Amino acid sequence: MTDWVLHLIDAGGYWGIFALMVLENIFPPIPSELIMGVGGIRVGQGRMELIPLLISGTIGTTIGNYAWFMVGWKLGVHRLRPLVDRYGRWATIEWSDVEAINRLFERYGQMIVFVLRFMPTFRTMVSLPAGLFRMGHIRFLLWTAAGALIWNIVLAGAGYYLGANFKKIDDYVGPAATVTVVVIAIAYVWRLMTWKPSGKSAD
Repeated sequence: MTDWVLHLIDAGGYWGIFALMVLENIFPPIPSELIMGVGGIRVGQGRMELIPLLISGTIGTTIGNYAWFMVGWKLGVHRLRPLVDRYGRWATIEWSDVEAINRLFERYGQMIVFVLRFMPTFRTMVSLPAGLFRMGHIRFLLWTAAGALIWNIVLAGAGYYLGANFKKIDDYVGPAATVTVVVIAIAYVWRLMTWKPSGKSAD
């Protein structure tokens, strides 16, 4: 994956960074750590400028997340009711759980989106419920961009200061992502086996 990312960045420049960051947020297995880290390396080599790098990376991140936001927005929380009633057992949720999450997003939606921008996997996943629970478009875009900008500064700065050694991050990101998926899968199976519906259903 590292060679592919390097090729696209070197061939496309800032547009390559933009395209990769859009894809990274639609298909999370592409690591933003590697993309922006390599961008930081190129800044250190004098082949890129920091500000355009951060702008292209942040806009790409925001657009990628907005795609998932719009999927949730078009679906809408009320269309979930038949799905939750029929398949909620497999997601280990009831309609009362959906309503609780809805209330949480109404009160703290912007902070949820902002904070989860710094967490692997969740930084993309949070966009879907943000759209489902009708978080405002402008609020979502602003808080997503703010969190993405800070995270991109950290990653690009790490690439700048660590130089070529930063490319070794792919040796750690891949296994770390695999471990995360395995842990999530185990947690899901355990919850599925032990979950019992409360029987409560709010109309």
